Amino acid sequence: QILREYMKDSRVSFRKIAERLKVSTGTVLARTKKLEKMGVIKSYTIEVDYRKLGYSVTAVTEITVSGGKLLEVENQIANIPNTFIVYDITGENDVVVVSKFRSTEELSKFTKSLLSIPNVVRTNTHVVLTPVKESMNLAL
Repeated sequence: QILREYMKDSRVSFRKIAERLKVSTGTVLARTKKLEKMGVIKSYTIEVDYRKLGYSVTAVTEITVSGGKLLEVENQIANIPNTFIVYDITGENDVVVVSKFRSTEELSKFTKSLLSIPNVVRTNTHVVLTPVKESMNLAL
């Protein structure tokens, strides 16, 4: 329940959570510290509406990698500024990347930069037409 409260608003106070859950502030503090120590809570962050910042293009790119260099390629891709998510996947491709851009020109440059990475054999990029859900929070 404490996690749900933080997922709604990461700035919420221990006191406010305690009131909502009808427990003591000390209980909330202790459980929060335990969740942090266990690595369940990795950071306190915000949810950004990237479209309002001008990032109107979202792309999902499938990548095929050769030469047993998957981790190296994934790390390079993860360091590209427009990269939002990098997943090591099963199936026909090796990697899937979610990225955000201000324009299709930026996306084009990104795609070309991926193809210039050694051991990247092929990319297949999909442009998102309508984002239905963009949240990393599960309904716990």
